Amino acid sequence: MTGIGITSNQRGRNVAEGLATAIHEHRLSPGMKLNEDEVGEIFGVSRTIVRSALQTLSHAQLVVIEPNRGAFVARPSIREAREVFEARALLETRTAHSAATRATPEDIALLKRHIDEEHRAFDAGETGRALRLSGDFHIEIARIANQATIAAFVRQLVARSSLIIALYWRRRQATCESHAHHALLKALEAHEADRAKELMTSHLVDLLSLLDLTEPTDAPASLKEAFRLP
Repeated sequence: MTGIGITSNQRGRNVAEGLATAIHEHRLSPGMKLNEDEVGEIFGVSRTIVRSALQTLSHAQLVVIEPNRGAFVARPSIREAREVFEARALLETRTAHSAATRATPEDIALLKRHIDEEHRAFDAGETGRALRLSGDFHIEIARIANQATIAAFVRQLVARSSLIIALYWRRRQATCESHAHHALLKALEAHEADRAKELMTSHLVDLLSLLDLTEPTDAPASLKEAFRLP
């Protein structure tokens, strides 16, 4: 029985991670209905496992579960969009400052790899993947800061930012610009804590200013299209 439970839990985590990645990479659009049978078919799992995965994503505020209607990819309002980026500006200035005092050569090398992978994704036309990597860059800075509670909030806020960008971005301009991440990297590598804090603040303010905070009209794609299934 224990083995079966572990297997089911792992399958649920795999489904949750697969759906979350698709959301972060904008293959699943805000407002899209996540039909349990269709999700189960895509991942080859039971509806029970799908429900567990959707509950996990609901707790992370990536999915909204509505009684008698089902599960939908969350669709942040304009007000929520502003609040999320304001919260990030408050928290990530702190993590940037702390990370600059703690960053090791290994940490810097990892961040450099993130930037390189982000560039390769853009060059390959994989905009959604580049956006996910951009978010991961911010999460890694929070990890380096070694402030677990704040890092958990940052991870959640970055995930919600993915939905916000999917709704309100002005195409490529709303992604994390290369020079912003490079400047942050240099400040972290030089252990310039105040400079890192200042750069993070201006970076997030700039990112918010590039969002088109008007109601979107694009209809979401289908689940199978999002996972590139016929």
